[in-house]
Amino acid sequence: MLPPYKDLVQLASTGPRDPPGQTTASFSAPLLTSLSLCEGKIQSCILLNGKWCINCERDGPLERRPTDEHGHRCIFLRTVRKENMSLDGDALSVIENPVAVSHPFHSEHRLVRLLAAVCAVGLLGGLVVGVWFLKLLLRPSSSQSPVGLGDTKETSFCNVTEDISISDPRKFYRISPENSLLEIQLGKLPTWLPVCYERWNSSLGTLVCRQLGYLLTKHKGVNLTDIGPNYTDGFIQITSEHKSSLENMWQFGSCITGKVIALQCFCGTRAKLPRIIGGVEATLGRWPWQVSLYYSNRHTCGGSIITSQWVVTAAHCVHYRLPQVSSWVVYAGIVTRSSAKMAQHTGYAVEKIIYNKNYNHRSHDSDIALMKLRTPLNFSDTIRPICLPQYDYDLPGGTQCWISGWGYTQPDGHSPDTLKEAPVPIISTKKCNSSCMYNGEITPRMLCAGYTEGKVDACQGDSGGPLVCQDENVWRLVGVVSWGTGCAEPNHPGVYTKVAEFLGWIYEMMEVKMHF
Repeated sequence: MLPPYKDLVQLASTGPRDPPGQTTASFSAPLLTSLSLCEGKIQSCILLNGKWCINCERDGPLERRPTDEHGHRCIFLRTVRKENMSLDGDALSVIENPVAVSHPFHSEHRLVRLLAAVCAVGLLGGLVVGVWFLKLLLRPSSSQSPVGLGDTKETSFCNVTEDISISDPRKFYRISPENSLLEIQLGKLPTWLPVCYERWNSSLGTLVCRQLGYLLTKHKGVNLTDIGPNYTDGFIQITSEHKSSLENMWQFGSCITGKVIALQCFCGTRAKLPRIIGGVEATLGRWPWQVSLYYSNRHTCGGSIITSQWVVTAAHCVHYRLPQVSSWVVYAGIVTRSSAKMAQHTGYAVEKIIYNKNYNHRSHDSDIALMKLRTPLNFSDTIRPICLPQYDYDLPGGTQCWISGWGYTQPDGHSPDTLKEAPVPIISTKKCNSSCMYNGEITPRMLCAGYTEGKVDACQGDSGGPLVCQDENVWRLVGVVSWGTGCAEPNHPGVYTKVAEFLGWIYEMMEVKMHF
């Protein structure tokens, strides 16, 4: 038998999500009223011996009440409601003249009880659905910050869905892979148009290459007669009153001199060579932008070459050692740091060290710095610059990238002599900021890469080194090794400075000023 309704209501009203002033009991009151009406209607519509009684009088004597065609008296059933609306037969009705009730009446009596029970079950189902729906409405949004996990030491599976949408900002500049011509997509035009040679200079080339993530450039004028009849939709001219910006300096037109620009931007390439914790030894020239930063004759951090005189590293590597610029030496074009090998290489002295003014040594925010070398590097197959990312460059979770360095290969502090490399996937900020990873510590100027289960990660000694990703056959410096909880621990991937957030600062510090 079903429990009394008031007990069900009391049970349902103890849920943890009842809002103030609206309990489950008040929510179910209309349902109980409906139940009462349902029971009353069932009891007032009894079929005796297959025929409805007609002209029944509620209060008249039984012998005066009309009969049906079989001679049965019309019986009026009067409901006697107990305190809990129990559907027990003794409490359901009182028969004024039991002698007049025949066998068909008892079957109909059972039918009444059955129908009432079905009605009660239906209303109970409605009550349950209503309570469930109310709880669903009051459930906290998934975007709310989880609470109560704190500094738990248990390792839990981080079941956070990766963001799969790919941010692909529209590219307005490109270099044709067929003939190296600079092409621009102006406004909403669907076609790519070549740029006229008039008013072009090397500073413009540097600006355009910078937009594409390159820092080194070469250009020349190419005759239209030499490129064939491929461009019939028009050309892009440089306006006569352009300023030190690429915005609003292009217009649709024709080339007066009959020449267009061929542009070469280069960085982020490496010689064609065969193929960290959990990593393998790298071959010479595989990561030609990787450098070792020595402080007082000891390897301290890694870094990345971006031009012949500038190296990117982490601010925490140099923050407390800034006054001793002369104690720093940069080694490039090496993979082995043994004493014999290092004696064969001449290190590059450091002229200037600049770390970002917003660097916070507690939160590790803005953990990026620049080193200017006293003498330029000589580029070769083993010494080359890495490309910077484009503006608003964002990678979706799961993108495969690479880390390299001479850091510890075990958390207990063993540093290898040979450069190590390892693949690591990008982890979305949403997942990395979840309660089972870094619980909100990741700022917009950071990114995460690694594995949920650990095993592969950057570690001490890798700091300042590169996190690089391949993009259209060139490698880009996406991150700078910054910090993490332990090394290769589950649910604590490596955290990197997001280089794309500091492009303006990098260009400004390198004093690349354009004059037109």
